[in-house]
Amino acid sequence: MGTKLLCLHYANVSVGTPSLSFFVALDTGSDLFWLPCDCKAGSCGNASLQTSSGSIIDLSIYSPSNSSTSKSVSCDSTLCEQTPSCPSANGNCPYNISYLSTNTSSTGILVEDVLHLITDDDQQKAVDTPITFGCGKNQTGIFLEGAAPNGLFGLGIENISVPSTLARNGLTSNSFAMCFGSDGFGRISFGNNGSSDQSETPFNIRQSLPTYNISITKITVGQNSTELEFSAIFDSGTSFTSLRDPAYTFISESFNSQIQEKRHTSDPQLPFEYCYYLSANQTSYVTPVVNLTMKGGDRYSLYDPTVIVTTKVIVTTKDAVLYCLGLLKSDVNIDIIGQNFMTGYNIVFDRERMVLGWKDSNCYNDQTSNNLPISPSQPPAVSPALPVNPEATGSTGNNSQTPAPAPRTNHSPNLKSFTCTFTMLLISFFALV
Repeated sequence: MGTKLLCLHYANVSVGTPSLSFFVALDTGSDLFWLPCDCKAGSCGNASLQTSSGSIIDLSIYSPSNSSTSKSVSCDSTLCEQTPSCPSANGNCPYNISYLSTNTSSTGILVEDVLHLITDDDQQKAVDTPITFGCGKNQTGIFLEGAAPNGLFGLGIENISVPSTLARNGLTSNSFAMCFGSDGFGRISFGNNGSSDQSETPFNIRQSLPTYNISITKITVGQNSTELEFSAIFDSGTSFTSLRDPAYTFISESFNSQIQEKRHTSDPQLPFEYCYYLSANQTSYVTPVVNLTMKGGDRYSLYDPTVIVTTKVIVTTKDAVLYCLGLLKSDVNIDIIGQNFMTGYNIVFDRERMVLGWKDSNCYNDQTSNNLPISPSQPPAVSPALPVNPEATGSTGNNSQTPAPAPRTNHSPNLKSFTCTFTMLLISFFALV
């Protein structure tokens, strides 16, 4: 059993009548929005989260019987994909989703209820929309360890995803943006088409497994570069970027050859292969600039590809502070750009033009309103009720060659109706998987 470092973005969403708030993980790598629902003991993970001050926040559990606007989804619905498992055409539609993580899944039935939104403008109007989601009665794997402590918000490209539903209902344009701040906070804006000066690359949509897949044509690490074309999925539900060879080896070895600090020996308790010691008084370090050239020629520069961790040194039994290249070698036949490589950018998932856009942003100056969430209140600054040491940060702020993005002037796009915004919060912790 190894140790897996989880580092995901979360937001509060409000569902049902009366409304309940749920602290959900934001996942562009999957489609179904599901909530813990009518859970039996041990089937839905943690019942609470602990704040940095030590107070406990109870997490909501959804129940169709407690919401006056809840409706069951029958097996003959166009959104029911598991009709072979249905007892009858008018029976409840079941779902069973397995994720890439080992033994991680969510099962239950589909229901329909009301998702409560707030427009991202000066008027801040409340807008309610019907949404189909999973009543998650049983979760397994890292979901029980806190990876999705209160549900998962599916942002994928299929019809059942949240952005697909909002566009189909005519509420927003068929596009959304996620901004990943270096301070761990960010924003997700539905109906956001980005700006005219953003960089872009086309999506490669595969019929067998539709995802936000893009093509990379060149990799540059400091003084080293290689013409290397491969496809990768932009997945906010994956903590750290995971690449296959030869891309993994080229980036890792090129990075390692240009580092001054002493390398930490291989440690089974750390998920990263390339880690380096920071001395007791060291406040900064220099790493080579990593650039990815996307199909079409636009360059995607990594603001900070490193992760700060603390580990126990066996010889001295003292804690050592390390910085690691936040890159994993893929053990599946897929390449994933995780959320750690999205830091410092406003990432636009434009599903109308079928392009991925990006522009550097601090996630504060680009908003048309002051961090408006789609929920009754700001999401709490919480930490999981799990060990948080070692701790990963969205950005170390110590990399002298990857400065924080400069403030940008907002460019409001023309939308079909309105935009609405969540505030995202980055949380990191270790889980044994």
